[in-house]
Amino acid sequence: MASSLPVDAIRELSQKHEKPANVHFQYGTAGFRTLGNLLDSVMFRVGILAALRSKRLDGKTIGVMITASHNPEPDNGVKLVDPRGEMLEAAWETHATNLANAPTTDAFIDALDAFVKILRIDLSKPARVDGFKAIGAEARNAGVTTTPVLHYLVKAINTKGTKDAYGDDSEEGYLRKLSTAFKKLVAGKPAIPPLVVDCANGVGAIVGEKLSEKLGDTLKLILHNTAINTAGALNNACGADFVKTSQRLPPSLASVLKPGQRACSLDGDADRLIYYYLDDRGQFHMLDGDKIATLVSTFIVDLTKSAGLEGEIQVGIVQTAYANGGSTKYLSERLPVKCVPTGVKHLHHAAEHYDIGVYFEANGHGTVLFSPETLEKLSSYQPSTPAQSTALNHLINLTQVINQTVGDALSDMLLVEVVLAHKSYSGVEWDSLYVDLPNRLVKVVVPDRSIFKTEDAERRLVSPPGLQAKIDELVRRYDGGRAFVRPSGTEDVVRVYAEASVRSQADELAFRVAGLVYDEVGGDPAKRPAEFL
Repeated sequence: MASSLPVDAIRELSQKHEKPANVHFQYGTAGFRTLGNLLDSVMFRVGILAALRSKRLDGKTIGVMITASHNPEPDNGVKLVDPRGEMLEAAWETHATNLANAPTTDAFIDALDAFVKILRIDLSKPARVDGFKAIGAEARNAGVTTTPVLHYLVKAINTKGTKDAYGDDSEEGYLRKLSTAFKKLVAGKPAIPPLVVDCANGVGAIVGEKLSEKLGDTLKLILHNTAINTAGALNNACGADFVKTSQRLPPSLASVLKPGQRACSLDGDADRLIYYYLDDRGQFHMLDGDKIATLVSTFIVDLTKSAGLEGEIQVGIVQTAYANGGSTKYLSERLPVKCVPTGVKHLHHAAEHYDIGVYFEANGHGTVLFSPETLEKLSSYQPSTPAQSTALNHLINLTQVINQTVGDALSDMLLVEVVLAHKSYSGVEWDSLYVDLPNRLVKVVVPDRSIFKTEDAERRLVSPPGLQAKIDELVRRYDGGRAFVRPSGTEDVVRVYAEASVRSQADELAFRVAGLVYDEVGGDPAKRPAEFL
């Protein structure tokens, strides 16, 4: 080992950030997530972990994001961004969890020392951490921005000056890249009606305002819920998660939205997007991640055909068990569909196996990935007709308007608007591509979520034994019935998802399955609620 840990410096600083007793931290897909007032020690240790990750990767820049995501304000979190702008390598999630849970400063230093030796980290290597300073790492503060912008910045910094250069490594570069590509994609199309954007009183309001200036009259954004300095406002009765889970309009937009007008909600850190509209009768219609995936993937398939690249480029779509059965049926008749366990890392990894991989979770988090070979093919392909040339240019500009590092609400919003402009769709035509099966999501609080284990991309339970057979028996009684149970990755709750051909039956199936789960964990029958929400 060319160098050793600066133990004295780490000890001195670590003692200012002692781990609280009786709290267990877990690094999951969304990083560390818990109440902000418990995270002091985690923030310090993550800084060191990020520096070590950078050293392990020969000084590549690592991103650190502090975010409340889609959760209410007391909740907070921190996560790492790997060099290509992707999520932290899965194997390092365990290392992060172990280091965060070392009970004392001495135990933390011992764990660090063992970790450095096991992974053979050369401590003499430089370390670059974007957004955090730790153990002598060169740091750059990206300021207050969205999670997707940080992912963009990390990739842009690490690809700077190479043939794979992703863009100018600044927020301004991000805004310019997206807006320029968007303007090219909608050039010559009829004027786009203004779009109402619910910013969830989060950081998307700041970046959304800057994007709005760049877009000008090409796409007028009407920003709402922009109170970023109001205590308790973040994600409160607004934002993508509120719309998805309550399946209704944010109350703050009730007097704003007119029938037929499009609107969308970002989440607090602007990496999720849900669209919706009111019909002529004022009825609310949600266009979630499944609807976005369907709109986008079929458009890209059409473009590859129009460019003369059918058979040359395979477009595939990745979903989770939460994807609505209506969308899965529609898509599987048109292109390859793969189901993977919940979590962005699973979706992103599976999407990389296609030439063009589209993934969206029903909650509105998703993006489109173009493989390096596909990008090369698009740049070298010689179209033989003007129509092919036009379609090819559209595909190339799509690679610029899409943030391929991670789900990005603002980038995805522009992508949706491109497709709607090309198809001359309103929300009504988009919504009518397929009919969502009525569904219900219920959560059951349990003493220990670890007893619930799944297989088949989380669609079937293998533990507790016998519970899946009971669920199967219930599901068979409902027309179009489907249900699955999976433990939460962040809290001691079990999530129950159910579908049926009729709304009342979907509700009933969800609560009956929730009842089976409640009984399985020995819940008090007297307290067995009729509804578990």
